Amino acid sequence: MTDIMLALGRSFADLRHGRVWLYVLTPALFSLLLVAALALWALGAFVQQLLGCPPMTWLAAWGWLWLAVFLANLGGWMAILAIAWLAAVLVASVAIMPLMLKFLAAGQYRDLAPMGKDSFVAGAVNSVLASLIFIVAWLLTIPLWLIPGFSLLIPLLLMAWLNRRAFAWDALSMHASESEWAALRQRHKGPLFLLGLVMALLAHIPLVGLLAPALTALAFSHYSLEALRQARGGAIVSIEGERV
Repeated sequence: MTDIMLALGRSFADLRHGRVWLYVLTPALFSLLLVAALALWALGAFVQQLLGCPPMTWLAAWGWLWLAVFLANLGGWMAILAIAWLAAVLVASVAIMPLMLKFLAAGQYRDLAPMGKDSFVAGAVNSVLASLIFIVAWLLTIPLWLIPGFSLLIPLLLMAWLNRRAFAWDALSMHASESEWAALRQRHKGPLFLLGLVMALLAHIPLVGLLAPALTALAFSHYSLEALRQARGGAIVSIEGERV
């Protein structure tokens, strides 16, 4: 838990830099534009599709048309927000994270020798594959959401898994060798999932949630690079004025 708090502390400390804000705001602005576009051109059609499917048709037949319309609109907005969040995660992991890693590698982690492969294609494939698995799992678990409490728990767990799958590998692809990555993945599997869960909770905070995908990329970068540093025998733990 200390390592997670250290990663979060360093992430928020980095917000002092204007360049980091550029990285953080880019996925958020993309997400907002996507929400506006989908709300304008797709929401109405999607709501009509939902109204034509059970259980909306059942509610309408029972005389509860108002409830069916409300739930259809709620479902439409939930789908739009989920799509926008997923798109922001892809932008953060594919386009923004490599820039963040170069920024961190030139500063706080310049003592770490890059021993991996800086492959944009491999990182993009990893993120897209993780997103597809996330979508399938999301759809398959929808029936479980009817169980009280599961409608909150399942999305959080799925988002935590996606955060770990999309960001953990990318964070170390440039610096860690294959053997180092295998060892770190095994040793830090639980903490990485917990960090993903913390960032999934952050994504549900109004307004702050817009920044969550990029902040998640930053937090996973800090956690992973520090874990690699410790594995190589380093001992740098300060947030202010990193010593190298």
